[in-house]
Amino acid sequence: MKPLFGVVLGLILAVASPAHDSCTCATNKWAVCAQDGPGNCTCRLAGSDQPVDCSTLTSKCFLMKAEMTPPKEKRLWRPPHAVSDSDGIYNPDCEDSGVFKARQCNQSSSCWCVNSAGVRRTERGGRSLNCSELVRTRWIYIELTHKGSSNAFHAPDVAKALTQLLESRYKLHPKYIAAIKYDPPLIQIRLDQNKKPRWDVDIADVAYYFEKDVNNDSVFHANSKLNVSVNGDALAIEKLWIYYVDEKPPEFCMRQLAAGISAVVTVVLLTAAIGIAVLLILRWLRTRTYKKFECKEMREIKAPSLE
Repeated sequence: MKPLFGVVLGLILAVASPAHDSCTCATNKWAVCAQDGPGNCTCRLAGSDQPVDCSTLTSKCFLMKAEMTPPKEKRLWRPPHAVSDSDGIYNPDCEDSGVFKARQCNQSSSCWCVNSAGVRRTERGGRSLNCSELVRTRWIYIELTHKGSSNAFHAPDVAKALTQLLESRYKLHPKYIAAIKYDPPLIQIRLDQNKKPRWDVDIADVAYYFEKDVNNDSVFHANSKLNVSVNGDALAIEKLWIYYVDEKPPEFCMRQLAAGISAVVTVVLLTAAIGIAVLLILRWLRTRTYKKFECKEMREIKAPSLE
């Protein structure tokens, strides 16, 4: 009887295991999934308990919140206060739709306004800081370099490979890929998304997923390693830079410009003042020397002749 029970139990586990393994989120490794019925797998995101649509990319805001949520396992993790004051990852406030809230704050009551990509666009202030709107990031410029600059690829082949990558891996519609330029070893990608329908992925989410892939910290659950090939030859990405352009210019730019102009004016004025002071001192020394020489001549003329 016991051997028969073991066989039956093994069959049950064998049947159940594939179902359990299939209950994962392909586009988000941080999602917690559970089988809540025959063929029904529900995935939620750690840190926000929001349901996750695993057929597309997860919003950047939800991803950042998940990264800042400590795992349940007993292991070391990075506490939120360790990075809360940086301009990189922080524990964001998200709308239910996954969009960043216009104002973000940290634990020290320091607040700032962000764009739709979650990037700071104002100076830091207190809790009274007012962010009237969430300014949309319209353009994203991605610059990257690849290894082996001596083995350059053909520009059309590089553009085709990266377009296929953005379309297949990150679900980005080709109409949002404005340009791809290649000047070995530099590759420039411009994503343009002025208005976005609800069903299209956001270019900010695409840039975040891509950055994670390049840094070997992929968000995808399976096949996470990024492999880009151009006509069968590997395109090994070495460095990556991402720049965000909003519909409205950042509000701290003019302050920084004013501070820079003030610094330049101060340096010019100090240089002029020092120059004038040096000229006055030299003139005073020259006048003093002339007067001494004049007085000496006068004494020699007035002195009685010994003859």
